[in-house]
Amino acid sequence: MASGKDESPPYFNIDPAKAAERLSDPIDTARFAKAAAFAAKGRQDLAKRGYAPDGQKRLRMFSTWEVCRYLIPVAPAHFRRVLKKYPDLPQGTGDGNSKWFTLDDVLRLRDHFATEGAAGREYRPWRPEGLPAKIVAVSNFKGGTSKTTTTAHLAMSAALDGYKVLVVDLDSQGSLTSIMGGNVPDEWSTAFPLLAKDYARAVEAENTVRAAAGTPPLPFDETLTEALKVKAQDLIQDTHWPNIDLLGAQLNLYWAEFQVPVWRMGLRSWPLWDALANALDGERIVDDYDIIFIDTPPALGYLTINALAAADILLVPLGASFLEFDSTGRFFDMLYSTFASIEEGENSARRAAGLPEVHFEWDAVRALITRFDAGQQTDLANVIQAYFGDFMTTYRQELTAMVGQAGEQVNGIYEADYREFNRDTYVRGRETFDRTWAEVKELILGTWWRDLQMQQAEAEAEQTDKEQADGETS
Repeated sequence: MASGKDESPPYFNIDPAKAAERLSDPIDTARFAKAAAFAAKGRQDLAKRGYAPDGQKRLRMFSTWEVCRYLIPVAPAHFRRVLKKYPDLPQGTGDGNSKWFTLDDVLRLRDHFATEGAAGREYRPWRPEGLPAKIVAVSNFKGGTSKTTTTAHLAMSAALDGYKVLVVDLDSQGSLTSIMGGNVPDEWSTAFPLLAKDYARAVEAENTVRAAAGTPPLPFDETLTEALKVKAQDLIQDTHWPNIDLLGAQLNLYWAEFQVPVWRMGLRSWPLWDALANALDGERIVDDYDIIFIDTPPALGYLTINALAAADILLVPLGASFLEFDSTGRFFDMLYSTFASIEEGENSARRAAGLPEVHFEWDAVRALITRFDAGQQTDLANVIQAYFGDFMTTYRQELTAMVGQAGEQVNGIYEADYREFNRDTYVRGRETFDRTWAEVKELILGTWWRDLQMQQAEAEAEQTDKEQADGETS
């Protein structure tokens, strides 16, 4: 029976005259500037929610319970006995058994237990000497896949595990930079000058050849001159995490997407995809850190191509939905098209010149399901798993309210004080990212181990060749 109330949908019977009355005057371009200014002010205010009253972002302290459960494999009672026995160790703050420690304290305590603790326990994470940092790029060209969230939490997980970490933000939105409390005033505080520096060096080399041949040089403008003065270390800043550093991003970094192809047109022989890798390797950044995480823009542009070319491991976050599965499949298709095209174009010329061929290779690639709701998405996640096969991580990063609550303070969940949650809620929420880190850490350790075996095999082969050569000459 009809209720007498008009139950027609809200898009029926709209009065055009009244609709027109609700409109503002037509929008000109200046209005965008006003909206941007309001947004910038709001962004600044919201970003500082997680800051201390003095305007600085600081990492919280960790309780004895957290230290013993998550950071150092030692029983609380034994942990307290060790502190009592060694008064020079960090003693924490607080009364009674409820002590709280900074992460710097934890790192010092971890070193002590690694030296004095029980044999066979992993007090410090494994990291082979003499090998460079592993570079992990987190990328997908669809937005909203939890790319930045995943990058930030992996960096924090690795830092809590004891690794020295560098995070590189290549997304001009600068969300990762905000999470890490970075201060990036302009594009000259981003990765942009590193790309410019690589091109400048290529132009210098080309102009040397041209000078010898008596041909006009390529133009060398002020941007390139200034870029040559920049050192990668000068762009890297400390964060509120003692063992996480940041190469940040801001809006003007997007200019690189326009400038890089212009440079490439000016010098077709410049391998633009190697610019970031050349900076990280050539300036020995890979020797200063254990792991480097790179957050990329949600597009397969020149910045993303640089990140992927530099990476040892590629992680591709996606939600368990058809659209994200479809988009990720197209992303892999574009990766193939892009890098196969580079290989084909470069190698035809290199073969003719008798030069080594370009060959792109990654230690591992994994697609990671994020924001997973087991009650609603298990069937589709299983389908995605079946199609992507060994490209998939085993664990699906579950949706948790902790992420949203921490995000409101522009923090990661590891930065959230567990006392703000029910203890079980905190444990479940943390497990979401602990298990993700466990799989990524396994990839990193496995690839390091493989590299170490190859290095040792090459050294043995060189020694054998040397001994044979010595025997032939004796």
